[in-house]
Amino acid sequence: MGEGRAIGLFDSGVGGLTVVEEIFRQVPHEEIVYFGDTANVPYGGRPVSQLISFADRIINFLVQQGAKYIIFACNTSSSVSLGVMRERYPVSMMGLIEPGARAAVRATSNGRIGVLATEATIRSGAYARAIRQLSPEAEVLDMPAPKLVPLVEAGELASIRAEAALREYLDPLKRRGIDTLVLGCTHYPFLRDLICKILGPEIALVDPAAATVAAARNELDALGLLASPRVSAPNHRFYVSGDAASFARVAGLCLQRELLRVNELRLTG
Repeated sequence: MGEGRAIGLFDSGVGGLTVVEEIFRQVPHEEIVYFGDTANVPYGGRPVSQLISFADRIINFLVQQGAKYIIFACNTSSSVSLGVMRERYPVSMMGLIEPGARAAVRATSNGRIGVLATEATIRSGAYARAIRQLSPEAEVLDMPAPKLVPLVEAGELASIRAEAALREYLDPLKRRGIDTLVLGCTHYPFLRDLICKILGPEIALVDPAAATVAAARNELDALGLLASPRVSAPNHRFYVSGDAASFARVAGLCLQRELLRVNELRLTG
C-alpha cells in the first residue's frame, strides 16, 4: 500500500482545490501535496513552451516531495503538458480531459456539448478530440473564457462583474442548443451558482474533478498505492509561488474551510 506517500496536485492557482475537495471526499485517507503557481496565474494565454516549462519545474518539485502519483488539477496543463511529462517522469499521472470527456458524453442527450475553458485549452482542441473519440457524432461547441480565472483568483464568486462575464460566454452557447456544459477549468466550479442561474436546470454541468479523482482512485488501487485507513489525520501540504496569505484568503472563500498552512516557494531551474 502507499503508506507515507502523497498524491501530488498542481494548478495555476486556487482552481485545483476543486480537485482537492474531491480527494477529501472520495479518498479521505490520502495525504496531498499541492502546488499553486500563483506567481504565473493565469495560464490560459501563455505559450505552450512556457506551460511545459512550468509543469516540468512543478512536477520535479512534487516528485522531490515524495509524490507517489500526480494529478494535473489544471485543464490547461492537462491539455498541453501531460503527454510530455509522462515521457519525462516515471511517476504515474492523471489529467482532467479524458475523465471529463467521458462524463460529458454520458450526460448529453442531444449530442451538443459546450466546453467552457481557457484560451490555451480551447486552442489545444483536447476536449473536442476526446469527446469525438468517444462519440463521433457529438457536436462540440468551444467557448474560451479569459476573464473568469482572474475573477476567481480575486475571490469574486458572485459579483456583478463575474455574472456579466459569464453571460458573455454562456448566452451564445445556450442559444446554440447545448444540453451539457463541461466546466473545462478547475476554477469554474467555484462559479457554479452563477452558471446555474444563467443556464437554468435543463443544461447539465460536468465538473471533471469528480470523474478524475474516481479514475485516479481506481488506478492507485490497481498499482497498490492506495492509502490504508489511518488513525491520525493526513499531513496535507500546500505551496504557492506567489503570496501565501492571498491564496489562503481566497481558498477560504472558495472552500468554506481554512487551510491550516500555506507555504510560499519560488521554483527555479
